[in-house]
Amino acid sequence: MYGIKQNSDMASSSLPLLSALSLPELLHWAAYLCVLSLVYKVSSLFLRKQKLERAFRAFPGPKRHWLYGNAHVFKRDGKDMDIVKGYSKQFDYAFPMWLGNFFASVIVYHPDYVKAILSRQDSKDNFAYFFLTPWIGKGLLVLSGQKWFQHRKLLTPGFHYDVLKPYVRVTSDSVNVMLDKWEKLAPNKKPVELFHHVSLMTLDTIMKCAFSYESNCQNNSENDYIKAVYELSYLVDYRFRCFPYHSDFIFNMSPHGFRFRRALKTAHEHTERVIKQRQKSLKQETEVEKIKQKRHLDFLDILLCAKDENGQGLSDEDLRAEVDTFMFEGHDTTASGVSWTLYCMAKYPEHQEKCRQEIREVLGDRTTVDWEDLSKLSYTTMCIKESMRLYPPVPGVARELKEPITFFDGRSLPKGTNVFLSMFCMNRSPSMWDNPEAFDPLRFSPENSSNRHSHAYVPFSAGPRNCIGQNFAMNEMKVAIALTLPRFQLSLDPDNEPKKIPQLVLRSLNGIHLNLKKIEKAC
Repeated sequence: MYGIKQNSDMASSSLPLLSALSLPELLHWAAYLCVLSLVYKVSSLFLRKQKLERAFRAFPGPKRHWLYGNAHVFKRDGKDMDIVKGYSKQFDYAFPMWLGNFFASVIVYHPDYVKAILSRQDSKDNFAYFFLTPWIGKGLLVLSGQKWFQHRKLLTPGFHYDVLKPYVRVTSDSVNVMLDKWEKLAPNKKPVELFHHVSLMTLDTIMKCAFSYESNCQNNSENDYIKAVYELSYLVDYRFRCFPYHSDFIFNMSPHGFRFRRALKTAHEHTERVIKQRQKSLKQETEVEKIKQKRHLDFLDILLCAKDENGQGLSDEDLRAEVDTFMFEGHDTTASGVSWTLYCMAKYPEHQEKCRQEIREVLGDRTTVDWEDLSKLSYTTMCIKESMRLYPPVPGVARELKEPITFFDGRSLPKGTNVFLSMFCMNRSPSMWDNPEAFDPLRFSPENSSNRHSHAYVPFSAGPRNCIGQNFAMNEMKVAIALTLPRFQLSLDPDNEPKKIPQLVLRSLNGIHLNLKKIEKAC
């Protein structure tokens, strides 16, 4: 009791002191506290800068600007990736890249470095993925630790090969819808921008396969969800590069923040429609029995029917995060892979013709691909892999080191370091590949692949956090190429050479424009 009374007396005695302060004195103290807070924050930043410089002492890198770091050299004009590739030739295995002078990530592009990092259970880079989380939530792409393990275990059955088999026919139908549209455009004899068409096709496919949802999106060229994905991809990447926008307050108050929230609303409304339609159908007893009779459940079946050991299903937040993640990853990365492969087919007509001959031998006059056909398209598969080497759909992945790491050359990085694994630089490294800029599908023949480093080519990442949907994606790319080449002769548009730009996936700043010539069937 005495203690309570004493504290009460002290509190009451301080009130006259506060009330005794004049307005100028109050303003003086407020200004003093603001300056003190500012000094603390500035000091923390400089201590962070010194910590990073000590960590990177063994990793020389490009000279940086006193304010911008290295950010000012990237103009987003289609040359950024070639700049990074140029740096990779100057510095062995890895180098630091600074955004401003208080944040840096180590760019890594040697297979032994990549293997050392991907074989661990390091977290996704909290900084790099922080800007993506408002869009896709904390799903499989972003999660770490035990929750990631639980979700991964839960979703893996959705990508069993028995589940993937019927998807090949579904994909064929979606691809043919796209090709029928191209037949109407071909007589115009004008180049066609492919990436948008392919994005609609891959969205149509993932909606049908993973969510059993008929979107009819290919017949709506102004699809709001596709436009929202483009907008969000651009804004997430732009925010990462523009360090004043690293502040939530500054970004949210900016025009870019307004655009982000508007696109976010569109994307999330699309997801909600898919989930609610399926939840509504699950309330019908016949639909529940129909799902129970399936030998393998599709992706959304698994999410909606999942129960933990306590009988609890996924929360609404977890459910939407996984749907948003796979809605984006299941169509946008594959769209990039298909589009750049078609570009390579147009750029290298001799390989286009060899693929076409192989496809005709396998399919004959059929316009639908069957599961058994996929393994017979060996040369076409090698061309797809070579296209992904030169134009990786995911140019790189980020990690935050949970523990210190020492690499094969003796250099080390401390816990908490952000690292970026550049697939683009590694795939074009002269030390890893002979004549790396040349298009040579035979690099991926069984005999030429047998002695290659296990992590020299990892388009779907590797280790415990590899892409869960990689077989689905590869099958979709094979089907798209196999049905396109027998119907169209592809050639480049010399006035519209694509300009590579990383926006979560590898895109082209000006689109991918190709000439399409309909191939008439022989009588």
